[in-house]
Amino acid sequence: MVNEGELLWTPGDTFARGSNLARYLDWLAAERGLPFADYDALWRWSVREPDAFWTSIWDWCDVRHDGSARRVTDGAPMPATRWFPDARVNYAEHVLRRAAQAGADVGVDVKQPAFHHASETRALRTLSLAELASQVRRFATRLRELGVQPGDRVVAYLPNVPECAVAMLAATSIGAVWSSAAIDFGVRTVVDRFQQIAPKVLIAADGYTFGGKTFDRTREVVEIAQALPSLQTLVWLPNIAVADGLPAETSSLRCAVQPWDALLSGPDVPADAFRFERVGADHPLWIVFSSGTTGLPKAIVHSHAGVLVEHLKVMHLHMDLRAGDVMFFYSTTGWMMWNLLVAALLTGASAVLYDGSPMHGGPECLWKLAAEAGATCFGGSPTFVQMMEKAGIEPGRQFDLSRLRSVLLSGAPCTPETFAWFYRCVKADLWVTSQSGGTELCSGLVGAVPLLPVHAGEIQARMLGMAVDVWNDAGERIVDEVGELVVTQPAPSMPIFFWNDEGGARYRESYFEHFPGVWRHGDFMRLTPHGGCYIYGRADSTLNRYGVRIGSAEIYRVVEEIEAIADSLVVCCELPGGRFFMPLFLRLRDGATLDDALRAHVAERLRTLCSPRHVPDVMVAMEQIPYTLTGKKMEVPVRKILMGRPVEQAASRDAMANPAALDAYVAFAGTVPR
Repeated sequence: MVNEGELLWTPGDTFARGSNLARYLDWLAAERGLPFADYDALWRWSVREPDAFWTSIWDWCDVRHDGSARRVTDGAPMPATRWFPDARVNYAEHVLRRAAQAGADVGVDVKQPAFHHASETRALRTLSLAELASQVRRFATRLRELGVQPGDRVVAYLPNVPECAVAMLAATSIGAVWSSAAIDFGVRTVVDRFQQIAPKVLIAADGYTFGGKTFDRTREVVEIAQALPSLQTLVWLPNIAVADGLPAETSSLRCAVQPWDALLSGPDVPADAFRFERVGADHPLWIVFSSGTTGLPKAIVHSHAGVLVEHLKVMHLHMDLRAGDVMFFYSTTGWMMWNLLVAALLTGASAVLYDGSPMHGGPECLWKLAAEAGATCFGGSPTFVQMMEKAGIEPGRQFDLSRLRSVLLSGAPCTPETFAWFYRCVKADLWVTSQSGGTELCSGLVGAVPLLPVHAGEIQARMLGMAVDVWNDAGERIVDEVGELVVTQPAPSMPIFFWNDEGGARYRESYFEHFPGVWRHGDFMRLTPHGGCYIYGRADSTLNRYGVRIGSAEIYRVVEEIEAIADSLVVCCELPGGRFFMPLFLRLRDGATLDDALRAHVAERLRTLCSPRHVPDVMVAMEQIPYTLTGKKMEVPVRKILMGRPVEQAASRDAMANPAALDAYVAFAGTVPR
């Protein structure tokens, strides 16, 4: 048994002095005349003097740019702040920078791996940095020939394979705007996203394999393409196909259809002949999606300059990645962690891409792959650890993990026991870190610091340049109490806007309505007196399912189309050990019964039209769905009640349209697994 806050690991002198953060501190002292006694002093400077801090990141990482980087922001307050408004950069250029340097820099090996990749049906292979750069240049050149211009949208419906990274880097290298959806998403979920942004090109695979089963997505791809009137070209990737050629179903499409290989055909494009499109502060890099309780998923737009400086900071200084390292985090292409995996290349590290079930062939699947790839940084979730513990897996005994230096935990609040398992079952000398951030930032707010000790269950610190604080409901700063995680100053990777959000109303409503002018992130957090952080789950109604955030609106749209269902409410409870419990409450129409047939019908529609992650753990018939006087479903109060909060603390019955409705949910709370 380990106690919360118990000291588990302290970085040795060799570990600490060898970190990128130590080198950066030495550089600040030598080049800027800024010696800092410890991390806390550095963090305070980074948020007190953000212009000086972000300029130092720009200079230390030697960001390639046109124009001037002297102005760090345009001075506008959140959410209108623009970063490095007089400079022009390209994110993909920096991801592939080492490939371009190889000819002139003897310290860069162009044959080094960029990606280690495997699937349930394909053994581990590598794609070298040189091969990646060559494929990106060829693919980007063909996109230009197809008429793709800066600002055009290029979208993907692909599994976690190297081709997805090639397509992303190719699109962004020419100034096109990237967006991707996981291939297990249903047609409705994908169309709800991609229709909003009117893509010119869709890159899609014919299917994927998961849990030993092959899923043909030909029909889904065709339906998605038919629902996108802006689409000019569909690029077809044969991921599961046995026969060559395009499937007959694609012949009915209005758009042109090109096989993947056609966009890689022809001679290589020399590095010195390829032009990266450097773009300004308002130019979108990619669009990621996050759903709420109403309306279509939010189309969140990030900029090249903002994401570039944030990723350079977080991957170098917080993840402590460097040339020769290998980062492995199990992800799908629809989650922002996939973007961060690709960002590992900014440091000279390589990344592991795995397409398949994390349990394929046994619960040790990912550890076996990590050992084969020589992972130095391994990512997991508390839920994953719980599965390992139940299966009796001890990776440190079963596999050669001698290269493993750090563990990155994400996706759910971590318990002290989660931390302790790694020290007990993996290795004693290990930097176990927990992070928290989100899709909205495509990065972290609180997380890893290689100079600090590890305490059980605790996130080490607030990240550099992130003015994170904890406020109570009155907007007052609190310490060592649970409150709202807020960000009081602009950060570079905050969205530049939401797509199709005229005047920015939805953007402001999402993050700035609760505390005007201050970013409310939607998580409950406690900040300790020494600067450690504890995350306690969502403060809002977003559904956190195994680290992937789902909007309840997506579930409501599918469920409430079913004739037998009059209304619904869904919540997701975060439980100890990284577990989740997501019940779906249904108000049935007169004469309808929630029997096995209706349950199966609801589950199948959610699985097919949305994704397997949208299927609830249990469905419960209720006479009433609780509403506020203003007509809003009471998701947050119901979740609080299910997680054990007394009803008088969770909800105000005086503010309810139907106060008696809560009684049934209070009774149901006793059945929630603990």
